[in-house]
Amino acid sequence: MKKHHFGAIMPAMPIKVGTLSLAYDDTGGGRPLLLIHGYPLHRGLWAPQISGLSSLARVVAPDLPGHGESDVPPGPYSMDGFADTCLSLLDALGITEPVVLGGLSMGGYVAFAAWRRHPERIAGLILAATRAGADSPEARAGREASMTTITREGVRPIADAMTPRLLAPGTDRARPELVATVHAMLASAPATGALGALAGLRDRADSTSTLGTITVPTLVIHGAEDQLIPLAEAERTAAETPNATLIVIEGAGHLPNLEQPAAFNTAIEAFLNRL
Repeated sequence: MKKHHFGAIMPAMPIKVGTLSLAYDDTGGGRPLLLIHGYPLHRGLWAPQISGLSSLARVVAPDLPGHGESDVPPGPYSMDGFADTCLSLLDALGITEPVVLGGLSMGGYVAFAAWRRHPERIAGLILAATRAGADSPEARAGREASMTTITREGVRPIADAMTPRLLAPGTDRARPELVATVHAMLASAPATGALGALAGLRDRADSTSTLGTITVPTLVIHGAEDQLIPLAEAERTAAETPNATLIVIEGAGHLPNLEQPAAFNTAIEAFLNRL
C-alpha cells in the first residue's frame, strides 16, 4: 500500500477512461468507497481517509478531469460529466457492485448528479460540506469574478483568498502546517481546470428536489464552523433526505476531513458498518 502524507498528492499510474487519462488512488479491500474531491483541489484531499479507512473498505479516490494529475480538457465542465467519468472509472477498475459514494463540496454536487443518473450503482451516499441548492445570483456573480481573476492573474490569488475561508476561524494561527497544505493544493490547480470547474459550479442543477428521491442510506457530515456553507444547509439536506444521518464535526470548517480526520473517519466507519 502506498504511504500518503497528510493532504499530499502521491504519484499514481494513470488509467484511460474514455479519451481521458485519470490519476487515482485505489487502496484497501472490501466494499468500494469512491471519494470525490472539491474545487479546486485534488485527491490529496483524501489522504487521511485513504490511509485511515483502507482496512475497512476499498478506497478509490480519483483526480477529476482538470484537477491534480488527471488530463485537463478544455472547459466548461459539468457535474453530470464528472459523475459519468467517475462511474466509468469504476468500470475501468472492474468494480461492478454498488459503491458508497462520498463527495465533499463540489464532490457532493457530483454525488447528487451520480444519484440522478446512475442510482443502481450507489449503495450509500456521504455528503460532506455541501448543499443541495443551486448558486444564488450573488454566488454566480462570484464564480464569474473568480473566472476573471484566474484569466488575468492565474490561480494563486484564488488560493490566497480561499484558504482562510476553507478552515475554521483560528486554524490559521493554531495550525500553520495545515494552512500551508491547503494553500499548496489550491495553488497547484491548473488554470484551465479551475475555469472549467467554476463554469460547472455556476451552471449546476438545483438538487433540492433530488433529496426526496434518495433511497439509500445517507450520511451528511458538516463542520460546525464552515464559513462557506452554513450548517443550516446540512440540516436541511438531512431533514429532507429519507434515511439520512447528520454528523456535525466540532472544530472544523469546510474541510472537516482534514481538520478533524479522526472524527471524520469515525463517522464514516460507523456508517459503513451499518450498511
